Amino acid sequence: MAEITAALVKELREKTGAGMMDCKRALGEVAGDVEQAVDWLRKKGLAAAAKKAGRIAAEGLIGVATDGKIGVVVEVNAETDFVARNDKFQELVTGVTRLAVQHGDDIAAIKQAHVPAFDNTVEAHLTHLVATIGENMNLRRIARLEVSEGVVVGYVHNQLVPGLGKIGVLVALESAADAATLNTLGRQLAMHVAAASPLFLDVSSVDAAALERERDVLKEQARASGKPEAIIDKMVEGRVRKYYEEVVLLEQVYVVDGETKIAKVVENAGKAAGKPIKLVGFSRFVLGDGIEKETQDFAAEVAATLKA
Repeated sequence: MAEITAALVKELREKTGAGMMDCKRALGEVAGDVEQAVDWLRKKGLAAAAKKAGRIAAEGLIGVATDGKIGVVVEVNAETDFVARNDKFQELVTGVTRLAVQHGDDIAAIKQAHVPAFDNTVEAHLTHLVATIGENMNLRRIARLEVSEGVVVGYVHNQLVPGLGKIGVLVALESAADAATLNTLGRQLAMHVAAASPLFLDVSSVDAAALERERDVLKEQARASGKPEAIIDKMVEGRVRKYYEEVVLLEQVYVVDGETKIAKVVENAGKAAGKPIKLVGFSRFVLGDGIEKETQDFAAEVAATLKA
């Protein structure tokens, strides 16, 4: 059997764009013949999948799953909204989400995990779907929350099917109160998070650099008003408090009644339950958030299709 050198693997990767381990396996299957290895990868759909990997995938689905004290939210991307309605793609997202409940939020580990329903690893099944459906897909991110006592509650806004949609939220509550009470409160808070888009849990968790930038902007805005420096400092502090109310979950006003702060909502719920309740974490995923999407006019898109 021919020796499978690093140079051969590199050459095959450059020709096909396939993954290193796939290239190594292909070369092993064909005794080191690069051209035959190219054909082997093409037949398996791996070369085709790799070529699609450079295309922007900003659509797809957010998956949410909980199991008592554990909850996860997962984003799997595809290129078009059409794929999000594909049963096989939905099965993939659901499978990955359930897997993350059991195994954690390490994406590399999740990709290598075997899923009985797929009869394959997550990564291999993802590659198979890319090749068969014809779009780039990507397991982009996973967030996992866990409490020692209490519940983690999930919510999907405008879900396409149970547990899958375009906005997913987790809320973690620590308490000895009964589960029904906590789940009801958790769902209400999760719906608030979906609507109000907080960035931080509490004031102490606000990013120092982000706060400093905000102070600088507020100072310049205040100075533009021509007020004395002593007045400016007070103006800035007032606006910083307003900033907290916009981005800090516990400082936000509850969207349901428009007047009670979330911290007070949680405190009141604890008093009603006879057990203190603490909101200890949240996570909010919006599909495609932070992905720079390509913009292309329709005429250009048609022209590109005709040239293909």
